[in-house]
Amino acid sequence: MKWPLSQKMETSLLICIIHKCEQITMYCADHSQLCCCKCVELNHRLCVQVTPLPQAAGGKSTNFKNLSVSTENTLSQLKQCQTYQEDRIKSLKVSYKEHERLIVDGMRVNIVSYLRECETSTVNTTHKHMQYPISEMREEIKYLLADFEKSTIKEKKEELNLKQAALKVVRNSCIRLHYELFHLHVAIPKVLGKEISFIASKKCLENIQQSNIFIKENFPNHVFTVNGKSVHNVKMPSDLHICRIKAVCALPNGQLLVADSNNKRVKLLNQQYQVVSHLDFRDGIIQDMCLITPTEVAVAMWSNYEVQFITVSQSQIAKGRKLKLQHYCAGIAHNQGDLYICSGTALYKFTLSGELVCRLYEDSSADLTVMKCAVSPTGDRLYITNPDQNKLLTLARDDTLLATYTDPALVDPHGLHVTPAGQVLVCGWVSQTVLQVGWEGKSKLANLATQEDGVLGPCSVCYCSTTSSIIVGQYRNNNILVFRVE
Repeated sequence: MKWPLSQKMETSLLICIIHKCEQITMYCADHSQLCCCKCVELNHRLCVQVTPLPQAAGGKSTNFKNLSVSTENTLSQLKQCQTYQEDRIKSLKVSYKEHERLIVDGMRVNIVSYLRECETSTVNTTHKHMQYPISEMREEIKYLLADFEKSTIKEKKEELNLKQAALKVVRNSCIRLHYELFHLHVAIPKVLGKEISFIASKKCLENIQQSNIFIKENFPNHVFTVNGKSVHNVKMPSDLHICRIKAVCALPNGQLLVADSNNKRVKLLNQQYQVVSHLDFRDGIIQDMCLITPTEVAVAMWSNYEVQFITVSQSQIAKGRKLKLQHYCAGIAHNQGDLYICSGTALYKFTLSGELVCRLYEDSSADLTVMKCAVSPTGDRLYITNPDQNKLLTLARDDTLLATYTDPALVDPHGLHVTPAGQVLVCGWVSQTVLQVGWEGKSKLANLATQEDGVLGPCSVCYCSTTSSIIVGQYRNNNILVFRVE
């Protein structure tokens, strides 16, 4: 930082970023762009405010202190974005290894089963007659293993490489943008002369803008901005009680499913948030829902220890299969064929067929320590609300506790949701708040809605990418709140 500005850096500042052999001589105020002669000829001939560089540099001076702060903030976010992409790359490797192990275990079971079958079939035969079946068995095993190696492992490795390649492109872009911006950040305090200072500041601003667009598209810590709100009543004439919306699930077509636990109904809303269909659940308390496929949803039933699958087709809802469990169902989430189910004090991982894989986390220190759960898009992070202790927990895929977040603005957290881009949304039931938390689970990024915005007993939240809206389900009235966000 203390070294003087090098001649190489000074020369690079003066060179046009588009036409590498040309030097910057003009500035287009219409497009806020530095230009060489070729830029003016090709792209700015019709612009009104194209001025020679000395004239442009002689105008209002740049506030370098504010520019330095903006640059440092962007550099920090680029580093975080790079770390996030590297975490995703590592997570994919772990996921592949886990999947490979399951496949190998499955193959081992098949081989053992085949050996037992051969042993059973040959146990009563003479030694002479056993030679042929054993030889045949060895050949069969050899073919099984070869087929396994070719089709399954190779296919999974190719899939892993493709997914990692895309993430590496984003990570490398982070590194490049950080490198370019950092060198401009270092150069600006050292440049001498109005013209080169003007060029350096404008290039820095361009890089900040380019970096911010990149971060917004590739990093889940992009903070939502609320730019509108609407209120929609979801009470039906046949409802006997006030609506309590324990869960909201957005379908890809923009329709919504809301779980009204007080009236024991799942209601389907159209894009105007009107109830167009419903399904009754008279034999249990609905606690949560999650999307399995574009048309299938899993419903967590609290008291009768089950998960009820439902399908949505042509604005009609129908019940499908059930999974019977050995514990309460408070929250449910789905990611890449795995079901994550909260019991109130523990988080379990199941297959979609209902087979228990493992217990990932448990806290029996209170009655409701594991209420709702959500999974990051890559499956590398699990988020859990702990209402009894006012906590949001973040776990790694291998059940390591990564972070514990508490906040005075998050009292009695219930509703939880992770967007397709990885943004984490959580509701404070008692604090009457909807927050956006960083993907690391360590900090609050924004208070998206409070009691002043009409939030009253928020117990569910969901982001709908089709309509760019955050939907909040409430416990104490018949309304859902819809916040339009950018």
